[in-house]
Amino acid sequence: MSFIEVKNLCKEYRIAKPEKGLAGAVKSLFHREYTVKQAVRDVSFSLEKGEVVGYIGPNGAGKSTTIKMLSGVLLPTSGVAKVGDIIPYENRKENAKRIGVVFGQRSQLYWDLPVSDTFDLYESLYSVPQKRFRENCEFFTELLDMKGFLHQPVRQLSLGQKMKANIAIALLHDPEVLYLDEPTIGLDVASKKILRDALKSINAQRRTTIILTTHDMDDIEAVCQRLIMIDQGQKLFDGTLDDFRAKYHDGFIVKLEFEGLFPVWQESGAYALLEQDEHHWLIKAKPDMSTKAAMIDLIEKYDPMNLYVQEERIEDIVRRAYTLNETA
Repeated sequence: MSFIEVKNLCKEYRIAKPEKGLAGAVKSLFHREYTVKQAVRDVSFSLEKGEVVGYIGPNGAGKSTTIKMLSGVLLPTSGVAKVGDIIPYENRKENAKRIGVVFGQRSQLYWDLPVSDTFDLYESLYSVPQKRFRENCEFFTELLDMKGFLHQPVRQLSLGQKMKANIAIALLHDPEVLYLDEPTIGLDVASKKILRDALKSINAQRRTTIILTTHDMDDIEAVCQRLIMIDQGQKLFDGTLDDFRAKYHDGFIVKLEFEGLFPVWQESGAYALLEQDEHHWLIKAKPDMSTKAAMIDLIEKYDPMNLYVQEERIEDIVRRAYTLNETA
């Protein structure tokens, strides 16, 4: 049996319809009408222990709602979620001992205390042997490069430093699962790299299962082994990044540079000429053509001085997948 099992999970919200005017306000006191918002609709997936999964979707797709049900914060309308044989929303205390959660816009830090004091406070909350807890403090301080600000008050820290500390706190009690909701939002490039490298190390060394929701596709490419995409509350895709590219990509761009005699473009159903000047061409190859086949073919036909292949960025492919779902 898989470590995390989600079957036909649904979450609905009742939203009161606003009534106009004084008469409408009085009417709503006695009879209020509601609309139903389906935040998550019949979502199913399973994760093995130690997997790192990117859980993506546009704003309002149901990502955070799913995480909140898995972490025991929300009760689903229907369906079942199990984390290590525990139903999170029925066994919240037991589930809390086995998970770590970081929401990008919410902090577990105390504003006027240094990070080291916050660590001491959290030690009293978890039934972890003191020796092990101290070892974890040292391990994550080193891994997340926190020595330089460990004894500074939180109010003096940068956004990146606060995020590192929040991730460390979420991991001090050796959780089996780590839920991360937009952990790199607003961070600089250097801070993002440190966090991504740390997550890979944590997963490799401790087999911590990680579910990451983010709009930064570089996070997904750097950290995740698998991708689950949802939109409008429904699951659209579940598989590897390579499978995702194969399903949704729309070809690739090839740049040919020339020197001397300029060749004549040969019309072909395999390529589209996007841009042309006296020194280079930009050509788009059709989706079902392999990069190797295109390079061989173009070199034989046009004998360019240089040839460069520009694969589609993962975020462009994600954007296309959303668009296709909206028009379906």
